[in-house]
Amino acid sequence: MGTAHASTPRRQLATRNAAWAKTFAAWLGRVGVRPNSVSIASVLFALVASVAFYFVPEVNRERAAALMLIAAACIQLRLLCNLLDGMLAVEGGFKSRTGEIFNEMPDRIADVVILLGAGYGARPLAYGEQLGWTAALLALFTAYVRVLGGSLGLTQHFVGPMAKQHRMFTLTLFTIIAAAEASLGRDPRAIRIGLSVIVAGSLMTAFRRTRLIARELDAR
Repeated sequence: MGTAHASTPRRQLATRNAAWAKTFAAWLGRVGVRPNSVSIASVLFALVASVAFYFVPEVNRERAAALMLIAAACIQLRLLCNLLDGMLAVEGGFKSRTGEIFNEMPDRIADVVILLGAGYGARPLAYGEQLGWTAALLALFTAYVRVLGGSLGLTQHFVGPMAKQHRMFTLTLFTIIAAAEASLGRDPRAIRIGLSVIVAGSLMTAFRRTRLIARELDAR
């Protein structure tokens, strides 16, 4: 998640301490790349992933497999952008006054775009589209619950089991499996399974975050 201000709570990511991430972020800062631009790039990668998903049912099996792999790669590039924008803003010192907007809004757009695309990519299967819509709405809801805690002056909880990075890892994994299915001329059943896992996990995540907020309110 991109971070614009030091006061903004940050998801704990071990990757921030990786040498390659620090080196890459420092290089981006030196060449003039700024956090808000990286946040926008994350949405562009999400759009590419969504379009790739959408056209899977329309093409032959070789192209369908290639589109699945493109979607999986773009999901990971979206997450890379989410890592780097925060590092540029905080560690790099390139915070901006509008950073709070770019911190949250692109993430929400990217989540919805990717999950809807995955659902429409599974439209030949029963409930494929509905699972995509449900996963997208629950992604927004889990983020809402987190921000609700902050709006009440409490901790913003990033716990899972299906926080953003977990959703995207799950979808990437099942998309790669679906690419193998597509190469064999089969429907993307793995995408439907992956979306089902995301829906179930998101419901649990929203419940856990709500319970943590309630406990903090009771402890006041």
